[in-house]
Amino acid sequence: MLSTSRLQAFREVIDHGSFSAAADALSYSQSAVSQAIATLEGEAGATLIERTRSGARPTAAGATLARHASGILAQIEAAESEVAAIASGHGGHLRVASFPTAGATLMPGAVTAFRASHPGVELTLAEGEPEEIAPRLRGGEFDLVLLFEFPGFGERLGAGMRRFDLLEDPLHLALPHDHRLAGRSRLRLEDLAEDSWVQTSAASPCARHVVRSCHQAGFDPRVSFESDDYQTVQGLVAAGVGVALIPQLALSTVRPDVLVRPLDPQTPVRKVFAATARKAAATPAVATMLDVLREAGRRAAASSA
Repeated sequence: MLSTSRLQAFREVIDHGSFSAAADALSYSQSAVSQAIATLEGEAGATLIERTRSGARPTAAGATLARHASGILAQIEAAESEVAAIASGHGGHLRVASFPTAGATLMPGAVTAFRASHPGVELTLAEGEPEEIAPRLRGGEFDLVLLFEFPGFGERLGAGMRRFDLLEDPLHLALPHDHRLAGRSRLRLEDLAEDSWVQTSAASPCARHVVRSCHQAGFDPRVSFESDDYQTVQGLVAAGVGVALIPQLALSTVRPDVLVRPLDPQTPVRKVFAATARKAAATPAVATMLDVLREAGRRAAASSA
């Protein structure tokens, strides 16, 4: 294995044509440079430099090694530079994933703030439900993910992972504007026992929580339509085909023909949090993204208060 430090000494001798000049350039003693070249020749198994009255010049083997040495040392310098940039948070790649409603509300501002402070970091964003992206975080595909959970129900992060709570996202009741209970400012789930419901796909965490909440209120919801697009859910509610529970993060835009009401005695909430590998949490890029996500979470919580 050829030593990079000795390759550097070899390159300086070739470039300067002199052991003494190479020693000056490297701030070494001349004997240290001579020893480095002798050891390198032993590693290479060939004489690399011959001394003449006019100076030091490469042998045929030395000329061949010199051609490669420049490329090898340049690649090492580039690798060191890239690693230093990543370690300082000014380079590398940050891979983020989010569930859709947070991707539409929290992430745009977070991406803008992150890029302003870390323009040299390549940032990518993928989308998926918690049960899809949490295993991919554990598998190393992402550096940071946004997830949500309901009380007592959520993705188990597993060993080596950390979570950072961002906000509580309340679920509100969405009604068509001409609903029989439209005049009430607050409603109970029991009041909607006879209504048809619109919800996300049955296997999704939100749909399962809606069903659990209705069961606690004493009835089994009659689900007429399913959609994982909350704008579609609003459209179906507006059309009068059912009522729905919709998270606050999905209500950044509310149709004028849809009424939104809180629930009594307590509005259900889901907890939104970021998750990352424990070691990654200390890296500058991940730490910065966590900071901007916390700020985005504070703004979102304040707007829903």
